[in-house]
Amino acid sequence: MQKNCKNIVILTGAGISAESGLATFRGSDGLWNNCRIEDVATVEAFQRNPEYVHAFYNDLKKELVKAKPNPAHLAITRLQENYPAAVSVVTQNVDTLHEKAGNKNVYHIHGQINQAVCLNCGHILETFGDVDTQTVCPLCGVQGMMKPNIVFFGENLLCMNRVEHLLDNCGLFISVGTSGVVFPAASFVQIAKYNGAETYEFNMEKTSNNFYFDRHIYGPAGTTLPAFVDELIKNREDSPQDPESA
Repeated sequence: MQKNCKNIVILTGAGISAESGLATFRGSDGLWNNCRIEDVATVEAFQRNPEYVHAFYNDLKKELVKAKPNPAHLAITRLQENYPAAVSVVTQNVDTLHEKAGNKNVYHIHGQINQAVCLNCGHILETFGDVDTQTVCPLCGVQGMMKPNIVFFGENLLCMNRVEHLLDNCGLFISVGTSGVVFPAASFVQIAKYNGAETYEFNMEKTSNNFYFDRHIYGPAGTTLPAFVDELIKNREDSPQDPESA
């Protein structure tokens, strides 16, 4: 690997949160096994039965709020604090474990469990409390228009202008705990590689889009990613950007 990679982009999926006790959506014990996607994760479902959809995400909040970041999340914070390059996190996860770990520059492309968006005025409400059809928007005052700020199937991903800029300008692309089957996120590695980035995959097993990765590191992210980060920091070349040499 080159010394001092310019602009690091880390894509994370449910696998990085699994070691914090959170079920993945698509694994053998995944959340989608307990309900139908069509009932909780589509615009049509929310229009048809908003009470049921709100109840699903309110229950999910209770699980996610108790979760604590694991060594993989903490390794990203250590990298951001000790490496002389911008390190950004693009996550498919709706939990807030990156924020709990102190990660900065986090972009939730699938939304956040602790947010609801008003369909009337666009205001985003941040809360781990319950949101339902009785909730009043604190900005416009309209009741019953709050939707979980989760990207439902068929909706556009969030933060994509910023993500595209990051992919166009990164020198190192790291994918952690993603299945490689959900698009467009599965294509991020291809975009980064096309723009000259080195590409690394951290996962428990081989994924379907492994062709575009220069290196595959298999095993629990809580073990493999911290070791990789320690090596990056150890082999860095101090520059004026380095907070320890400034």
